[in-house]
Amino acid sequence: MRITRAVPRPRRPEPDEPPGSVLSYPLARTAAFTALYVVATLAGRLTVLDQMSLSLVWPAAGVAVMWFCAQRGVADLRVDVVAFSVTTVVVNMLTNASAGQAVVFVVSNLAQVSVFVVLISRWRPLLWSLRPEGGLQGPRDLWRVLAAAYLAASTGAVVGTSGLWLATGHFSLITVAVWMARNFAGVLVVGMTGLCVARTVATRWAARRDPATPCGGAAVPAECALVILCSVGAYAVGFGTTHGLPVASTLIALTVWAAVRLPTTFVALHTLSVAVVAVVFTLNGDGPFAAVESTAVRALVVQLFVTVVAVIGFALALSRDERDTLVRQLAEEKDAAGRRAALTRAIIDSMADGLSVVDADGRITLRNPAALRLLGGRISPDDTVVDSGHYGFFHLDGTPLSAAEMPHVRLASGEQIEPVDVLVRNPGVPDGRIINVRTTALPDDHGGHNAVVLFHDVTAERRHRDELAAFAGVVAHDLLNPLTAAEGWTDDADEALQDAPNSPMVDRARQGLVRVKRSTGRMRGLINDLLAYTTARDAAIAPTRVELADLVTDIAAARSDSAAAAGLPVPVFTIGALPVVTADAVLVRQLVDNIVGNAVKYTAPGTTAHVAINGDQRGDLVHVTVTDNGIGIPAGQHEIIFDNFHRAHRHTTHQGTGLGLAICKRIVERHGGTITATDNPDGGSRFTFTLPAAWSPADARDGLNHPVAHR
Repeated sequence: MRITRAVPRPRRPEPDEPPGSVLSYPLARTAAFTALYVVATLAGRLTVLDQMSLSLVWPAAGVAVMWFCAQRGVADLRVDVVAFSVTTVVVNMLTNASAGQAVVFVVSNLAQVSVFVVLISRWRPLLWSLRPEGGLQGPRDLWRVLAAAYLAASTGAVVGTSGLWLATGHFSLITVAVWMARNFAGVLVVGMTGLCVARTVATRWAARRDPATPCGGAAVPAECALVILCSVGAYAVGFGTTHGLPVASTLIALTVWAAVRLPTTFVALHTLSVAVVAVVFTLNGDGPFAAVESTAVRALVVQLFVTVVAVIGFALALSRDERDTLVRQLAEEKDAAGRRAALTRAIIDSMADGLSVVDADGRITLRNPAALRLLGGRISPDDTVVDSGHYGFFHLDGTPLSAAEMPHVRLASGEQIEPVDVLVRNPGVPDGRIINVRTTALPDDHGGHNAVVLFHDVTAERRHRDELAAFAGVVAHDLLNPLTAAEGWTDDADEALQDAPNSPMVDRARQGLVRVKRSTGRMRGLINDLLAYTTARDAAIAPTRVELADLVTDIAAARSDSAAAAGLPVPVFTIGALPVVTADAVLVRQLVDNIVGNAVKYTAPGTTAHVAINGDQRGDLVHVTVTDNGIGIPAGQHEIIFDNFHRAHRHTTHQGTGLGLAICKRIVERHGGTITATDNPDGGSRFTFTLPAAWSPADARDGLNHPVAHR
C-alpha cells in the first residue's frame, strides 16, 4: 500500500499583493505574525495583576485576529496554531505565569480567535481581503465586527476565567469584565487598525504599479498635522496634568474632527495612539480616571473609554466613506447617463429617417433633423402639433388628411395604427413626397402615452414600383395579341388534323398541339393575373353595398359547376352568416374567388374539398374566415405567401403564377383591411381578411367619411 503525505497548499496571494513578495508565502507570514504577536504579548504582560497573572491590557488579541484572518485561505493551519501556542506559553512563562496559567491562556485565546474567524467568514467573508470590495465598506461592516468581537471576547473570557479558577482557585466578576473588555478593545483597536493600514499599503502599491488604479481619498497634510498637534496637546493636558477631573469626554471631539475630515486609516492610527496614551497614563495613576482606586477597575474604565473613542471614530469615518462612495457612484452614473444620452441623440440626429415624439397633449418633445427635412421644413408653432393642412398631409389620391386621421390623435383614442403612406406637399416640397408613417405608443410616467412617429421616404420606391407595375400591365396587354393569334392557329391546326388518317407522324403532331395549348393556357393565366394585379393596384375603387352572402353563394355554385364539368370531386361548401360590407363589388368578387379557388385547388388527390366561409362584424370591420381541408401552408411561409410571384408548393403538380394571394392582399389593403393566413387545427389552411362594414345613407348625410372613400 502506497502512503502519501499531504503537503500544505500555499494560499494564493491577494490581487493587490506584490508579485513574488515575501508575504506571498504562508510560512513567511507566519513568521512575521509570530514576531508581531511576541511584541504585543510582551506589551500586555507588562500590565499583569499579581495574583491571577492576568494582563489588564491585551493588544495581542488584535494581532491574533489579524494573524488567523490573513491565513484563512491556507489549507493547513497546524504550523500557525503551533507557533501561536508556543509563543503564548513561552512569553507567559517568561513573565512569571505558571505552566497551568499559560495553557489556559492558549486555550482561551484559540477559542476567541476561532469564534471571531468563523463569524466574520460567515457575516463578511471579504473583510480581510485586499481587493477593492474588501475591508470596512460602511457602518454595517463595523457593526458586524463589533458583534463578532463581542461574542469572541465573551467566549475567551468565559473559557479563560474558568480555567484560571480551576488552576488557581481564584474567581471574581471584575476579572471576567477586565478580560472581556481588554480583548474586545484589542480586537477593535489593534485589529481594525492593522486591517486599515494593510489595505492602504496594498492600494498605494497597486496605484504605483498602475496609475489608473484608484487609491482612495488623500489626506490633507496640513490638517493631519494640525489634528496631531491638537491631540498631543489636549491629551497631554487631559492625562498628564489633571487627576480625576471629568475631561475625558471633551477629548472625543478630536476623534470626531479626524473622523469627519480625514481618511479612515488616519482615524484608525489616531485611535490607536489615543488608546496607548490613555492606557499608559491611567495605569500609572494619572489622568481623569486616576480617581478610581482599584487598578483592575481603572483598567476596565480606560478600556471602555478607548472602545467608545474607537466606535465613534470608525462609525463616523465609515459613514463618511459610504456617503462619498455613493456620491462618486452617482456622479459616475450621471456621467455615464449623460454620455449615453449624447450618443443616443447623435444616433437619432444622424438617422436618414425622420423621428418625432408627441406627448398626450400634442407637444413635440423630440424631433430629429431628418423629420424636418422630410416634412419640407414645416415647423410646428410652439412645438405643438397643429392641423394637417399646415404640414401638407394628403392621402395618396390627393384628398387632405383630416385632423382625426393624424397619427397621434388616432393613437390617443386607443386605435391600433398600422403603417400608412402619406403624401406630403407644401412650399418646402412643391413636387410632393410620399412618406411611410409608423406610429407606436411609448408609455410616460403619468400613465399616458407618447406617440413615437417614424417617417420613411418611399417616394423612389413607390415610383419604381409604379413603373414596374405599369410595365407589367403594358407587357401583359401587348402579349395578349400574339398569344390570341397563337391560340387561333393552334385550333386551326388541331381541326385540320381531325380528318387526317392516323399515323405515327399525325399522332405526334396532335400531341405537340396539346402541349402548345397547355403552354398557351398557362401563359394566358399568367397574363390575366398580371392584368388583375395591375387593376387591383391602380384601378379606382367604387365602394358600394355588397351582399357577401349572395356573392359567396354565387362563387361556390360556379366552382361546383366547374368541378362537375371537369369530372372532379364536387367541393362541399359551408356558408355561414356573412354581414354586408361596403366595398368595390368587382374587386371583392375577385378576392373571394381567388381564396376559394385556392382552397379547392390545393387539395390532396382523391380528397373532396370542404370549404367553410363565415363572417362576423366587430366594430367598423367585417371579419371573413375561409377554412379548408387542403394540403396546408409550409411552415414559415404564412406571411411570404402574399408576396408577388411566391409559390408555396413549387414541387407539386398544382399549377399557379404566385400572384393570386398578392392580388388578394392588395385588394384588402386598398379597402383598409388586413389579411392573414394560419393553419387549420383540423388540417388545411385558414384565411382571414377584413373589409369595411356597410354604412347607411344617413352616415353620408351626416358627413361621415368612410375608410374606403380615400383609398
